[in-house]
Amino acid sequence: MVLQRNSQVSLWGWASPAEKILITTSWNNRTDSVVADGNARWKIELPTSNAGGPYTITLKGQNSITLKNIMLGEVWICSGQSNMEWSSYQKLQQILDELPQSHNNDIRLFQVAKSTSDYPQDNIEGGWKVCGPETLKGFSAVGYFFAKELQKKLQIPVGVINSSWGGTPAEAWTPEALVNSNKDLVKSAAMLDVTPWWPAKSGYAYNSMIYPMINFQIAGAIWYQGEGNTAAPLTYSTLLATMIEGWRAAWKKNFPFYYVQIAPFTYGNNNVGNLIREQQTKALITPNTGMVVITDLVDDIKNIHPINKIDVANRLANFALAETYHQDINAYKSPLYTRMEVKGKEIVLYFDHAENGFKTKDGKAPTAVYVSGADSIFLPARVKMEKNKLVVSNPKIKMPVAVRFSFSNTAISNLFSVEGLPVAPFRTDDWEVDTQKLK
Repeated sequence: MVLQRNSQVSLWGWASPAEKILITTSWNNRTDSVVADGNARWKIELPTSNAGGPYTITLKGQNSITLKNIMLGEVWICSGQSNMEWSSYQKLQQILDELPQSHNNDIRLFQVAKSTSDYPQDNIEGGWKVCGPETLKGFSAVGYFFAKELQKKLQIPVGVINSSWGGTPAEAWTPEALVNSNKDLVKSAAMLDVTPWWPAKSGYAYNSMIYPMINFQIAGAIWYQGEGNTAAPLTYSTLLATMIEGWRAAWKKNFPFYYVQIAPFTYGNNNVGNLIREQQTKALITPNTGMVVITDLVDDIKNIHPINKIDVANRLANFALAETYHQDINAYKSPLYTRMEVKGKEIVLYFDHAENGFKTKDGKAPTAVYVSGADSIFLPARVKMEKNKLVVSNPKIKMPVAVRFSFSNTAISNLFSVEGLPVAPFRTDDWEVDTQKLK
């Protein structure tokens, strides 16, 4: 396994009541002891040192157990639905090409088995494995490529725990009590589709696939999910913030949480995809979070599973390298719209993370930019790119009021930061939009 370096890690388990257990850790040649309580439970916190290994942990009570081949490094959880879960089992070519050369003693994988429960569980099914051609089969492609990039850049062991389940809505990963404490979230949860393929009930996956790990020290979490919440998109930012809050409270740690904005896709209802993306952007107000934009990493808008997982994982890794590990990463944040000014017949749009300006990848005029007057009729906009702002207009609109960019289920724009990251989709208005089924 990998244990979190330079931290207090917990060991816990069961023993006879009042049984004394001696625990020796080889990284510091230290022996500690703990006594099981009247409920036959025990738990102890032990200090870890700098990254390295392999080490051993020996536990001696009425019997003796030695845990071997333990590394100290960085531990991350990856979770979400199918785009996080997808692996060699789905014939992803990128991971199939990777398998023959994937052996790395400094990357360790833990695959959490799919299960559900009405109540939080103590045990979890799964085990740590050294990364290699056999053990990587069926493991999250995004999780693996994220770990590979961290391990390469940090040059220390990395452990990644994959707890994901295709199709699941975020409610399933959120403590039930937190969902039920918000009437808007309760209403949205009631709108979810129930299927034979995944749980939709609040807390069901959290109880058995997240809660059992809360004693295990982690560096942070990465998340790729949202498609499963298009039935009720307008509460997603609240739901995501609530889930993050629940996880952090359980771990008693304000760990970093980096997530993927969902990709363009031909949904069966108008605007549900862009509304989820808008909500994901709004969720950035949650402290110590980051969002990667992947509107450019789509090869087929009729496939809800984009096949490029390496670039998704590397963008997540760049966030972690920059924000968590304070490495000098040239550019890792997509431009985010902040505010607008109406100047005559033009609207000036201002952005964060666009200090060096914009470019179009094909050298043509920016696409997927629309401007509207008070009538809410959006027309294609002429766009002037200036340093960290865009100036938009349309000769037919004398008094512009609002701008929308890539605001549709399937929009893929050619507009990027100079450094090559796609501009995050946005709109400047808050008008009601149609979410009816497509005809």
